[in-house]
Amino acid sequence: MNGQFFRSLVLTLCIGALAGCGGGGPKLEKLEPNAVVLAFGDSLTFGTGAKPSEAYPAALERAIGRKVVNAGVPGEISEAGLQRLPEVLEEVKPKLLILCHGGNDFLQKLEDAKAVANIRSMIQLAKSQNIQVVLMATPKPGLPPSVPVFYEEIAKEFGIPFEDGVIKSVLFDSSLKSDLVHPNAKGYEQMAEAIAKKLKKAGAI
Repeated sequence: MNGQFFRSLVLTLCIGALAGCGGGGPKLEKLEPNAVVLAFGDSLTFGTGAKPSEAYPAALERAIGRKVVNAGVPGEISEAGLQRLPEVLEEVKPKLLILCHGGNDFLQKLEDAKAVANIRSMIQLAKSQNIQVVLMATPKPGLPPSVPVFYEEIAKEFGIPFEDGVIKSVLFDSSLKSDLVHPNAKGYEQMAEAIAKKLKKAGAI
């Protein structure tokens, strides 16, 4: 009897754990139908190379049935993003932040340490306002493009879901790109699909 009780207790704790005993990854609170999602980043968020209706935030909005605000600024480095984020959070009041930053830091050959500090600060800011966060990894230019390990380290530090493969795979496929560093409409659609899948796995939708 005591053994059965112990097994039941362990099972209950496993189900309730954020990561789950099966390694299911970080979880998110379910987004209400009227919840607002903020897509924040640079040109990859803005949708350079495609129509506004084809950018990944627009495609994601259609996929998850929640409003997704596109707050992408082409050419923005992470330091500028950190300076801009407080005002955007105040204006949009999102329940979830999808953060995709660092690409322009890499293109400008800025120190990784600065990108790490800025991305961490953006996540801390959102979490301090009880805003959930999903982190997207941006690859460094190269043949093939490579994703810096610090994205995974940051995601683990904060216990947040992160998507590390889709941008790299899109930029490695010429049929999904509008130029060397930007997706086309099909590429952005794949980004949206990957994020929607991540949100479903995490329990947000």
